[in-house]
Amino acid sequence: MSVRDATVKDAAVCAAIYRPYVVDTAISFETDPPDEAEMARRIETALDGYAWLIAEVAGEAVGYAYAGPFAARPAYRWSCEVSVYLETGRRRTGAGRALYGVLLPRLAARGYRTAVAKMTLPNDASMGLHASLGFQPVGVHPRIGWKHGAWRDVAISQLTLITGDESPSGPR
Repeated sequence: MSVRDATVKDAAVCAAIYRPYVVDTAISFETDPPDEAEMARRIETALDGYAWLIAEVAGEAVGYAYAGPFAARPAYRWSCEVSVYLETGRRRTGAGRALYGVLLPRLAARGYRTAVAKMTLPNDASMGLHASLGFQPVGVHPRIGWKHGAWRDVAISQLTLITGDESPSGPR
């Protein structure tokens, strides 16, 4: 397995990987799968200051991970939200760990101090992955979203990327 930077040329494969999460599960709170053009826009946005990575096996994309802003207010600019999506059947194969193994250090090198992950419950695979990487649970938004005929809870975990109380410089 290899991990590389995404480009907008990866939009179609990322959209295909993501589609089942939108259509068949409550893991994503989106209700309409993004098309290739929208996914290209998302990749381009993430690459501007954060990151978007692709995991490949034998030259074929099997998953992706990315980071983006945690929240819009300026005081949050040193925190980011991270996500990982894998092809159906690729959970618990090491692909998520490989993606985060590149993504998290890159975010720290860019000056981000905290990574936040949000997971629709239940999602044992995602909870286990994040816990194994040191993410700490910080809360649950109960019944925060309605999808597939039920109210859904969202767990929030976070990982400290950089420690210290000194005044930070802006993320790069």
